[in-house]
Amino acid sequence: MTAPDTHLMEWIDEKTKHLEALRPLEPDLVKQLHEEMRVLHTYNSNAIEGNTLTLSETKLVLSTGITIGGRTLREHLEAANNAQGYDLIVRLARDQAPFNHITIQQVHEIVTRGILENAGRYRTHNVRITGAVRSPPDWQKIIPEMDRLIQEIAHNDRTVIEMTAYLHHRFVLIHPFIDGNGRVARLLQNLYLIRSGYPPIVLSQKKRQQYYQALREADNGDLSSFVLFIARAVNEALSHYLAIAGDRETLIPLSELAATSLYSQEYLSLAARRGLLDAIKINDVWHATRRALDEYCQQHGRK
Repeated sequence: MTAPDTHLMEWIDEKTKHLEALRPLEPDLVKQLHEEMRVLHTYNSNAIEGNTLTLSETKLVLSTGITIGGRTLREHLEAANNAQGYDLIVRLARDQAPFNHITIQQVHEIVTRGILENAGRYRTHNVRITGAVRSPPDWQKIIPEMDRLIQEIAHNDRTVIEMTAYLHHRFVLIHPFIDGNGRVARLLQNLYLIRSGYPPIVLSQKKRQQYYQALREADNGDLSSFVLFIARAVNEALSHYLAIAGDRETLIPLSELAATSLYSQEYLSLAARRGLLDAIKINDVWHATRRALDEYCQQHGRK
């Protein structure tokens, strides 16, 4: 690993321990976090696949059930279904439900309900994916391929983040369903993370090209870029969850943090981009915590 990647894994380890120390979280906070992540996951996961509902429109559809003018019925169904799928995986994780064919097909049935005739059923013919390096396996191999993946999840010797990346990529590579595989993969990865004690992650639609490029590299046998992509998403999710603790964990724009340090906003932004300062983007603005800034200053000699 490069130095910045090493920092990232250290940040994740520290934050995971801190979050565990805060548990159990207050019910109101749990509900608030669930609603926030539910909307963000639904919007971004659908947008990656081409859904044109905006974040605010997605939130409106989910909270009121009204339809948005100029948007298709399918786009509204995708929003409602994906949100229900998110609710399902949270329940399954809470109940420590096993990863098996029933669970996977149940998630797909909810995600594609009213959209596909064969919702919840594995495909029964071969498909080709435009732009893919490799074609999905013959449909007759789906059951044994999924059996192997389920067994690998149950008898895992990888780290949680590595297994999350492997599960996601392997699932979309098998492509067990006619459609909806990407959406289901992003839900299943969160099922695995929540079951493992991590918060759910959001794969941003703004990083769509990075996401697909990392998956293409994984198709060629190199999973490292996708592991790093998932790790960054985990780090961001942990930052959002810890921000509820307030004080030194509050996420603050770098412009404000710079005003109380010997570093300029531009310098801190560069450190964030290089992966040296633990920071995340919120609405395209870099944010970090006072704890992260103090750690950076200690490592680089300025107080």
